[in-house]
Order: sequence, then structure tokens, then C-alpha cells
Amino acid sequence: MGYRVVVAGATGNVGREMLTILAEREFPVDEIAALASRRSLGTEVSFGDKTLKTDDIEDFDFNGWDIALFAIGSGPTQTYAPRAAAAGCVVIDNSSLYRYAPDVPLIVPEVNPDAVEQYAKRHIIANPNCSTAQMVVALKPLHDRAKIKRVVVSTYQSVSGAGKEGMDELWTQTKGIFVNDEPTPTKFTKQIAFNVIPHIDVFLDDGSTKEEWKMVAETKKIVDPAIKVTATCVRVPVFVGHSEAVNIEFEEELSADEAREILREAPGLMVFDKREDGGYATPVECAGDYATFISRIREDSTIENGLNLWIVSDNLRKGAALNAVQIAELLGQRCLKKG
Repeated sequence: MGYRVVVAGATGNVGREMLTILAEREFPVDEIAALASRRSLGTEVSFGDKTLKTDDIEDFDFNGWDIALFAIGSGPTQTYAPRAAAAGCVVIDNSSLYRYAPDVPLIVPEVNPDAVEQYAKRHIIANPNCSTAQMVVALKPLHDRAKIKRVVVSTYQSVSGAGKEGMDELWTQTKGIFVNDEPTPTKFTKQIAFNVIPHIDVFLDDGSTKEEWKMVAETKKIVDPAIKVTATCVRVPVFVGHSEAVNIEFEEELSADEAREILREAPGLMVFDKREDGGYATPVECAGDYATFISRIREDSTIENGLNLWIVSDNLRKGAALNAVQIAELLGQRCLKKG
């Protein structure tokens, strides 16, 4: 016995990854539906060794379905998530629409699994921002030991975080530069090939971007509202895999050696930290992997009780699809009955 599962946005990068991970992790599925917009109706997508044809989300009846994984953006989610929830189907949403709603749990299963019990308030669970998800997996076990006061993070975010259009733009610009074609930005505000752009999402009144604000607000909601966070989010010419340089200030002393051992034992993490050439993780190694990789663990002598970390993860997996599937697994284990 299993669940009747919907994947909405099945033709996009994250939706396809959701289908792949559901199959890889052998999630108990009795029946699965792949949904997309009308213009993608009938497009074929893979689910394990099966091929599915997409249905039109506009006409889909969510009655009788147990779980819906949404990867369709905030606009369509605003229309279809309440429809699914009203039909008794629990929505796990990858957009930012519900992340900051006080009656919607925002969950990273390794960090705040007990929050899944709150799903019943609206039948909606929010999946965090990709850059937040990988960071809080590393922060939580350290916070439990020494209590974090402040986090300073700089991100190096791949173009896949901007969807297929972002990946296409990097590919097109990179090829074009070698044949002297002038790179023309369309998805990004500036040339992305052989460049970095310190701008993700819209600018806010205080000079930060919404991506930076998301990391602050989501870390507080998921881990601890008392933690102070400041972020600088940067788009880099990498196809898949977000990296983060994280500086942490604790209330109590915590050595690099002890932190390394804590992180080795923590769920969802892989410590790869050798003080030698190549003894650290990069996006190339993490692409396609479930784990969040931790490297460059060292003490910060400029502040009391400070550590530095380098965190790398596949943003399409832990930053989006994998975390959503893990939430579905948690929901099944704790809240929903099969079949």
C-alpha cells in the first residue's frame, strides 16, 4: 500500500528532479500524476522505468490524492494550492508563497521535523529557499551544541537556481564568446558567462535583495528567531550546485575539531575537509548527490567563539526536490495513512 502522489510542474528542472528522487528513494507510490501547464500538455516525463504524459493542471481534480509536490512558482501556486488543499491533498510547495505564513510550517527534515505536525492547519507545507536549506542543515547541530549568535554568509549560486532559462543563457553566452558573439543578457541583469553577479531577485528598500532577505527570515523560522543573519547572494557561472562561505559566531566556545566531529555525525551532511590541495568540496563533486558537503572548517580568530565553514550542495536536490520528497516521507511516517 502506498500514496497517490501528484507532481505539479513536472516538465521543469525541479519537477523532473522530484520524479527522479521519488523513484530513487522508492517512495511508496500507488499512483502518480504529472501535471504541467496547458502548453506542455502531453509532454512525456520519466518516473523510474515508466514514462508519464503530463496532464493539464487547470482541469485536474485533486480529490482522492494524498500528496502534491508543487514546483510551479508563486503565481500558479496561489491558484492551485488552495484548490488541492481544499480537496484534502497535502501540498508541499517549493515556491516562496507560503514560507513566511505563520500557520504554514517551513521544514527541513533534518532540522525541524516536529513542525510537520502543523500541516493540518492548512494542508500546506512550505519548502525553503535552496540557499537556506543547505545552510540550516549545517547550522542546526552546531546551534544545539554552542548556540549561534550571528551568521554572515556569502553565497555562490548556480544558474540552475534561475531555472532552465538561466542554464540556457549561460550555455549560449559561453559558446558565443568563443566565436565573438556579443553576449546579450535576457534572464540575468548582466553577462553571466565568465562573470559573477551580486544580485538575485529584486532589490528591497534597505539595499538588500529579496534572496538575501529570504535567507535571514527562513533561518530564523526554521532554526531560531534569535539568530542574527546577514547575507550577500551572488550568481556565478556554474550550472548546478550552490556554494556558501559561512562565518558563525557562537555564545559558547566551540573548536574546529569538535565542530568537525559534530558535523560528521549529523544527518544529511558529508564532511570533506582535508587541509591539502583539493581537500574540499566544489559544485562539480556535489552535483547529483543527496548530501550537503562541508569543508574548510576552521576557527575565526577575529571574534570570540567564531568558526568558518564552506558549504556546497546540489541546489536542485537538497535545495529543492530532495527536501520536498523528504518532507513527503516525514509526512507519511508521522501523519498520513497509506492507501
